[in-house]
Amino acid sequence: MRLTAVAATLAASLLLASSAFGADKVKVGFVSTLSGPGAGLGVDIRDGFNLAMKHLNGKLGNLPAEVIIADDQQKPDVAKAETEKFLKKDKVDFMTGIVFSNIMLAVGPQVFENKTFYISANAGPSQYAGEQCNPFFFNVAWQNDNLHEAMGKYVQDKGFRNVVIVTPNYPGGKDAVSGFKRYYKGRAEEMYTKLGQLDYAAELAQIRASKPDALFFFLPGGMGINFVKQFVAAGLSKDIQLFAPGFSADEDVIKAVGTPMLGMFNSSHWAHDFDNPENKRFVADFEKEYGRLPSLYASQGYDAALLIDAAVRDVKGKLDDKVALQKALEAKRFKSVRGDFKWNTNHYPVQNYVLRVIGKDVQGRVTNKTMGTIFSNHADAYVASCKMK
Repeated sequence: MRLTAVAATLAASLLLASSAFGADKVKVGFVSTLSGPGAGLGVDIRDGFNLAMKHLNGKLGNLPAEVIIADDQQKPDVAKAETEKFLKKDKVDFMTGIVFSNIMLAVGPQVFENKTFYISANAGPSQYAGEQCNPFFFNVAWQNDNLHEAMGKYVQDKGFRNVVIVTPNYPGGKDAVSGFKRYYKGRAEEMYTKLGQLDYAAELAQIRASKPDALFFFLPGGMGINFVKQFVAAGLSKDIQLFAPGFSADEDVIKAVGTPMLGMFNSSHWAHDFDNPENKRFVADFEKEYGRLPSLYASQGYDAALLIDAAVRDVKGKLDDKVALQKALEAKRFKSVRGDFKWNTNHYPVQNYVLRVIGKDVQGRVTNKTMGTIFSNHADAYVASCKMK
């Protein structure tokens, strides 16, 4: 009995000592869309995250880090299964990587129930910004509506009065329409497509018949690539000005489409020509590492890793102290490639949104150029519904 008691006491002492000195490793579960029409987005987030890990010498908060990667195949059920494995078997300390909001909404409950912090490098559903906000969810990118709000304001300010909106029929697409129409007050005809759709012949015929003076579309990944190609091939770009959020007009889309995108306007919170030391290093090293310009998805993956690194460092590796870890994440002691931003009370960014236009740079490359600021210190529309303490 005495030996058993001594052993129990020793085990308890070791456990307390381990907790006091912190973890010896940080595990990150990275679930993202790495195959199918949306693969380019997940690949860019992954590559941005991996570049940050290289800059951090493979460590997070000065601790060795293990990043476990899985492909959700853009399927909620697959994402839930991979998430369950990461949480229960691998016992990850953080999760990140999801591109699409319907997948984020599917896996969120199991992540939050497990009291694991999720650092979103893209998906920013309105639900998690408002009534379903959660202390274990941080979004280092945006709330889904934000880029659409910025574009809606610009289109409104430029006097366009007859716009067609094309977007997929899923939570992110519905947030896109809500965001755009929150600031655009002219006539807006809504067209919803299937998520992953690649043939837009029917929609283009409908657009031609509607005769709008502008078209706003949100079609991420391969959807946007095919849409722009087909839109220009149909001759519609001669009479209809194209507008998009940055993620439908970024470097991944430009690389695939090329010159047909010249003159297209889009909104973003980040651009590769932002003039700050962190961004210059990120862009130069990303291009050197991967042979292409980074997209905003890559910038968000990079920032997600830096946020985790700063928080782990702040708590000195004591990852079991969830209260301290939350405060460390909220403190945001890292320098973002977008420049400074702050958290709102729902753990979504309050930040600037800029106008970009696609043109040719001094090297003759078709790419984005920053034109000016649309919103300064812009917050999302749902934060008032968040009751998180």
